Order: sequence, then structure tokens, then C-alpha cells
Amino acid sequence: MAKVKLYNIEGKEVKEIEISDAVFGLPANDDLVHQVFVSLGANQRQVLAHTKTRGERSGSGIKPWKQKGTGRARVGSSRTPTWRGGGVAFGPTNERNFKKKINKKMNTKAIATVLSAKLRDGEMVVLDKLSLNENKTKEMARILKNLEIKGRMLIGFSVEERGLRAYSRNIEKVNNILVEKLNVLDMLNNKNLVLSQDSIKYLEDKYQSKA
Repeated sequence: MAKVKLYNIEGKEVKEIEISDAVFGLPANDDLVHQVFVSLGANQRQVLAHTKTRGERSGSGIKPWKQKGTGRARVGSSRTPTWRGGGVAFGPTNERNFKKKINKKMNTKAIATVLSAKLRDGEMVVLDKLSLNENKTKEMARILKNLEIKGRMLIGFSVEERGLRAYSRNIEKVNNILVEKLNVLDMLNNKNLVLSQDSIKYLEDKYQSKA
């Protein structure tokens, strides 16, 4: 069984607990994690760039001049891509689809693999209980300062702790997520992961049999 240290909100070590190897003791698997990371990023991508085709450009559909006898090059429409103000032949359109499918088993194992790496690299901090003495952002900032975490961090809140999310939103370099929505993309975009003992138990119950 893997082990992890528990800290209180004052940043002091309380005790050490055993956690599941099936979720927090997996070996590195860079290929799997990279594949899931890229897929999640692609699924969040917004299609913004769009150029108008000749069918979307304004202008008459008749020939600007007759086909022969004028001495000029033949042309069928003022919306032709070869003319200024005409449509774009092979430009980007908002109909592009970048989404990638992720196999559920792959996603589950990738999450457990990243959790294991966070624990192994000392980038996971577990609190015995995530609570505030007073419901203020200042109090949340004080707790995180007590933990002496350096770099960007992601706080995973359990269902019971969801009401505390609001007090971490305006703290610099701090992001939050419900632990039930924890994913590879958010974990890798933040160096440190902060969880409570309740969140650890939730992850074990959810992924132990699947990972």
C-alpha cells in the first residue's frame, strides 16, 4: 500500500495513512497520459477562425462581362477567389471538428497514473480536513500559505466541500475543481494538487476497481 502524509490547516503533519496502490501506486505511462492530455485539449478547442467562401460573399452572380470579344480574361463571377473581395478558396471554416474520442478505460488509467506521479514526485498535499475558520478568501489564502506550496496548484473539492470553492477563486496561481470532475488536463496544467482525506477516499472508491 502507498502512504501519504496528512496535514492540518495549520500546515502541521498529523499522521500518515495508507492509500490504494491501484490508484496512487501505478508506474509511469507517458504515452497513455500524453494521448489523453492531447484529446482533452482538442475537445476544449474552440473553432474561431472562419473565412467566407464565394457562396457567402456579397455580390452579383452574373458574369461581369461576356465570355469572348472583350480582350480581357474570362471570369464567371465577381466573387471568384482570384479577385479582391471574392471568396477564399481553401481558408479555415467554423465547420471544422477537432474533437477526439477517449476510451473510458484509458481515461481512468491515465487519471490514476497522473495521481500516482503527483504522489511520487511530492506534488500532492493531503489535508485531514478541508475547512475554514471563517468563510473568507483571506482565510483560504492563509491555509495554503501554511502548507508552503510553491508553484501553481489545483484544489480538488469533494461534494461536501463544494461550498468552499468560492473562497479560492481569486487567489493567484490557484485553481479549483470538484474532485468528481478531476482530469488529466487540469492536473498537468498545475504543478501541485491539494486534496482532503474525503477526496482521497472518493478517488479510491471511484477508480480502485477500474484502474
